[in-house]
Amino acid sequence: MTYQNILLETSNRITTLTINRPDKRNALNQATRDEMAAALDSLEKSAESRVLVITGAGDKAFIAGADINEFEGRTALTQRDAMKGLRVFTAIEEFPKPVIAMINGFCLGGGLEVALACDIRIASDTARLGQPEINLGIIPGGGGTQRLTRLVGEGKAMEIILTGDAIDAPHAKEIGLVNQVVAAGELRTTVLGLAARIAEKSPIALRMAKEAVKSAARMSLREGLEREMDLFSLTFGSEDKAEGVRAFLEKRKPDFKGR
Repeated sequence: MTYQNILLETSNRITTLTINRPDKRNALNQATRDEMAAALDSLEKSAESRVLVITGAGDKAFIAGADINEFEGRTALTQRDAMKGLRVFTAIEEFPKPVIAMINGFCLGGGLEVALACDIRIASDTARLGQPEINLGIIPGGGGTQRLTRLVGEGKAMEIILTGDAIDAPHAKEIGLVNQVVAAGELRTTVLGLAARIAEKSPIALRMAKEAVKSAARMSLREGLEREMDLFSLTFGSEDKAEGVRAFLEKRKPDFKGR
C-alpha cells in the first residue's frame, strides 16, 4: 500500500512508523488515522516485524494533536458519526506486538493519546506533553481521560486535563507518564536499542506478556491471576519455549522463531 501521510521502515525486525506531516506538526487528520490503522493491520501479519516504534517527522513534534481544521462546522451528531469507525488509538493498544512511542517534540491532544495507547514511552528532553482540548471548549476524545488516569492517577490526570497545560519531559517521567527521558540527540539510538533487545525475545511470549500486563487494568486481581496462568500455560505449547529452555541449559543464546 502507498501511504501519503506516514512512512514505514522495517530493519532488524523493528518497524518505525513515522507520522509524516511536519508542516502541520504531524497533526492527526482522518486520512492519517486511516493510514495508521491500515499499516497496523498489515504489520500484525508480518513475520519480519516484531516491535513497532511510532514517532513524528522532524524534530519539533511527535504529534501536536488532532487537525483542528476538521472540527470546524461539526455538530455533536456529525462528530459522533465520525468517531464510529475503527479508532486508531484502540488499534494501537490492541496491537499484539510491543509498541514504543518515540516522543521527539510536542506530544499534545491526540498525540498524547497515541502515546498513551503505546506500551512504552521514551521522550526527548525537549518534549512537551499535554491534553489541551479544554482550551477549545472540548475534552479529550481519543482515550485521554481513561488511559491517562490509569497511568498517572486521577489527581494528576485531572490537573493535566482541566488546565490544558503542557508539562515538560522530566515532569512527565516524575509522574510516570513516560518511562525514560533522554537527550534529543540520543533519542533514536536509545529507542532502537530498547526495541532491539525486545525483538530478540520470543514473539509468542511477547504477545502473551503484553496481554497479561494489560489484563491488570481491566480485571480484578483474581481474574487477572487466572488470565496470567492461562497465558503462561499456553506458552508451553510453543517451539519457542522448547528452544528457550534448551538454550538456557546449553548456556547459549536462544534463536526464537515465533512458533
